[in-house]
Amino acid sequence: MTKRPFAQLDVFTATPYYGNPLAVVLDGMDLSDEAMQRFARWTNLSETTFVLPPTPEGAAKGADYRVRIFTPDSELPFAGHPTLGTCHAWLQAGGVPQRADCIVQECGVGLVQIQRKGSRLAFAAPPLQRRAVDAAELAPILAALKIEVHQIIAAQHLDNGPHWLGLLLDHPDTVLALEPDHQALKNHGVKIGVASIYTVQAASNLIARSNREARAFEIQTTQLEVRAFAAPLGVNEDPVTGSLNASLAQWLIADAYLPESYTAAQGCCLGRSGIVYLQRDASGQVWVGGDVVTCIEGNVTL
Repeated sequence: MTKRPFAQLDVFTATPYYGNPLAVVLDGMDLSDEAMQRFARWTNLSETTFVLPPTPEGAAKGADYRVRIFTPDSELPFAGHPTLGTCHAWLQAGGVPQRADCIVQECGVGLVQIQRKGSRLAFAAPPLQRRAVDAAELAPILAALKIEVHQIIAAQHLDNGPHWLGLLLDHPDTVLALEPDHQALKNHGVKIGVASIYTVQAASNLIARSNREARAFEIQTTQLEVRAFAAPLGVNEDPVTGSLNASLAQWLIADAYLPESYTAAQGCCLGRSGIVYLQRDASGQVWVGGDVVTCIEGNVTL
């Protein structure tokens, strides 16, 4: 067992304990897959990451570090909030990128660029593969979510490393009221991302019913409400999800549901106030940004 530098962070929030927590082991050298998985299960967070030197192939292409990402149940090739949180922790621990204009992370999907955007970090969304969802496949999902087909505006399979079944619903109220049958979703084996676009009227109605000024402000400055159900990974609902927001942006901007730049809110139903900043640049690359705050620093023995 070795004492290793460790940090626990909150991602997609500037206020500690209102975003999505992440555990980062800043020295994952010589740890077995089993040891990493055991520690991720012990932290019981949606994701735990382990920082390693880049592979020779990655280093040759400019990677600054390599990260492995674990849920309590399995390893992921890529995830959004672990990407931003790990980068923040690596920089805070003294990491120096090879390039002044970006940090390059190596992970299961390859190389991911991360930029500093003011006080925030933003990652380049990996390429998206998407396809339509057929009616027969959708039926058990509707039953598990306890909604009707007329409440769905659009549906797509979304895959930018992690695979999500994305649903654009008719109203933010519908998204916020969902009480899914998580066991049914787990049995189906697909992670579900649901979203709805705020109109002026929808925002006004929600603000009128809100008793919290912070929530009212969030609604006024947000264009998309998002929830992520990931029971197949052992996480019934993820507080704030970078990979899902990335794929939603790639889909919804391309199909003209949303403008080239917008903000998304996620985590309200879990008592969180996560905010994700999405932007498609002139080259068509979608960037996913957010604040990160460090909550715990120290060492862990592994």
